[in-house]
Amino acid sequence: MPRKICVHHGRDYPCSCGMGNLYRFVEPLVLYLLRIKGRSCGYDMCTDLHKYALTDAEIDKAALYRTLRQLEANGMVKSEWEEGQSGPARRVYRLTKEGNLHLEEWVAVLEHFSKTTSRFVRQARKALKASDTAE
Repeated sequence: MPRKICVHHGRDYPCSCGMGNLYRFVEPLVLYLLRIKGRSCGYDMCTDLHKYALTDAEIDKAALYRTLRQLEANGMVKSEWEEGQSGPARRVYRLTKEGNLHLEEWVAVLEHFSKTTSRFVRQARKALKASDTAE
């Protein structure tokens, strides 16, 4: 099955955007951003998501806000409305103790994923080299 053509990187760049339905890892990013920032509104997090993204796939605002709502429903984050000095009030999020523990779980999961992915890449490269010499 051919990979999709990425609108950001074009046909020749092998980015994760063009590889089909790749999980975007929004949840660990949100947890991490709240950990390093202390507290933040969704708009500010949205601008930082791309800096820390784990894949090339674009993270849209809707995915961010869905994730924030789900994390709050699960007790991982808390939010409150903050009156702005200029402009409307905004919802500001902070990480809870459960959210910190959940970030630790994500770190363990992603560390394992990184190791298994590296192993797969090494094995796949070896298999590709073997098939090149067989032709």
